[in-house]
Amino acid sequence: MTQNSGTKNTGTENTMSALTQDTLGDPDVLRVAELARPEPGIGQILVAVHAAGLNPTDWKHRGTGAFLGQPPFTLGWDVSGVVEAVGLGVSLFAPGDEVFGMLPYPYGAGSHAEYVTGPARAFVPKPAALSHVDAGALPLAALTAWQALVDNAQIGPGTRVLVHAAAGGVGHLAVQIAKARGAYVIGTASAAKHDFVRGLGADEVIDYRTADFVTEAREIDVVLDSLGGENCLRSLEVLKPGGILVSILPDRWDAVRDRAEELGVRARFMLVEHDQAGMTAVATLAESGQLRAHVSRTYALSEAAKAHAEGETGRVTGKLVFTVRP
Repeated sequence: MTQNSGTKNTGTENTMSALTQDTLGDPDVLRVAELARPEPGIGQILVAVHAAGLNPTDWKHRGTGAFLGQPPFTLGWDVSGVVEAVGLGVSLFAPGDEVFGMLPYPYGAGSHAEYVTGPARAFVPKPAALSHVDAGALPLAALTAWQALVDNAQIGPGTRVLVHAAAGGVGHLAVQIAKARGAYVIGTASAAKHDFVRGLGADEVIDYRTADFVTEAREIDVVLDSLGGENCLRSLEVLKPGGILVSILPDRWDAVRDRAEELGVRARFMLVEHDQAGMTAVATLAESGQLRAHVSRTYALSEAAKAHAEGETGRVTGKLVFTVRP
């Protein structure tokens, strides 16, 4: 992991440095600006951000607006930091508490800044065993994997799980969560990343460039698809009767749903939700050493354009993280 220094607070008590953009476009539209520091509302906490992960949804929103529409806006849903203040009615946390969590997706974005507010119940105590960088890499991707595999697919001992893009942000955490639940895990990844995926606990790894997963992975109970489109459609072919595919991309979803019905299998599309119970489970796994985010590289907010450009290559192993405070 390459470590970079964080962003230093250059504002007053009422302002903060934050990553923002005034127009949609390529990574160069991102800039660090002085914005008003938010105040916690009813049921909210104000968090001094120490680290905040990046996810594909960040560069998608930067370029297209996606769910957020037209800028200006500050992106970021992952956050690890220290409670600075609490709003009316908050009893779970107090100033000084170390917390991590995922802001409500999609409209609660804003963690790529020195301070952010969010619902108290979007956060849980940060495990003492994790640095802020390691904790800041987990929430959105780990919750996506947990909600897909546990809440939707209800995996358990002996479940045969196929995880696509098993070295990616969601995928590498999904492999670990599935193994912690006792599943048999098959991952897809390029040959150069097979040792990494096996090191996460995968029982088998398929090189998607040289082998066809449809013939290599059979009698699968659960598929976690993060690629969408044709990959999602073809993944239905490997499922046992009654098996389930959970996808986090809606590409060609009508065709996926119709084909699933023809094959006698199930298909679900999901978007990640902020979830204190899920975050508690993630924290427990992390505290026990069964779940760790692989942080490929850290960036300061001032290096946002480089971070987004690297993320958009689609070749990052694990996660990228902004270090906001040392």
